[in-house]
Amino acid sequence: MSSPPSPQANATHRMFGALLVRHLPGSRHAPLSIERADQGLFLLWLAFMGLLAFAALLLWQAGAWHRLIEADPTRLTVVIVLMFIGCSGWAGQRAWVLGRQRTALDLAQHTGQHAGSWSGEFLHGTAQPGADRASWLLVLGERAHGAHEMAWWLNGIQLKLGLLGKVIGFSILALNLGQLESFDPSQSAQLLKSLTGGLGIALLTTVTGLTGNILLGLQLMRLDRFADALVADALALSLASDGASDGHRPTGP
Repeated sequence: MSSPPSPQANATHRMFGALLVRHLPGSRHAPLSIERADQGLFLLWLAFMGLLAFAALLLWQAGAWHRLIEADPTRLTVVIVLMFIGCSGWAGQRAWVLGRQRTALDLAQHTGQHAGSWSGEFLHGTAQPGADRASWLLVLGERAHGAHEMAWWLNGIQLKLGLLGKVIGFSILALNLGQLESFDPSQSAQLLKSLTGGLGIALLTTVTGLTGNILLGLQLMRLDRFADALVADALALSLASDGASDGHRPTGP
């Protein structure tokens, strides 16, 4: 059980790319067995980044990156790519942090030692007499999910930058058409080149924004699911501890 998502997070999750990610097979499942291993989430992120780096290398060898930069004078595609790289690096760091918290919770389940972790503070706080478990659960949920909201917002910005590029591209196309006073067949090649320039900006920025939105959304969705399982397991361990404590209480007067 985790704290309810904020309205801002719900609005961000309705983005087209994030909505598509939510319907991919396995995106909303509980943590996989490999993620449950020691730093498994981080290792899975490394494998995903390796695939993306290999694909980027193939595109570079094919000259796609050079043509992409040349075809987009607005440089919005470069901004989107840099934003994706930065957010993906943060997602890897977050996967490492969540993995350490998972290890600490597993240690608490087996040995009862739960010092120096989010779940440890939660278990220690809820074990106090008269403790408000709902308040402690909100604190744990904020620590597990709160940092993800900014990443989801930046993920939506990628898509919006792509749409901004589409608007700029079609605006350039409309301006070129507006400046056309007469059609000269001898200048048709130059005319088509000027008209397709705006269309190229619109398509390239939109495709780049959508691709970045989907790939980053996939990483953030797995982080959310892992954090959900962390909060749920910590709550289950707290309830089990309370049940064990209640079972040793005398029932008679």
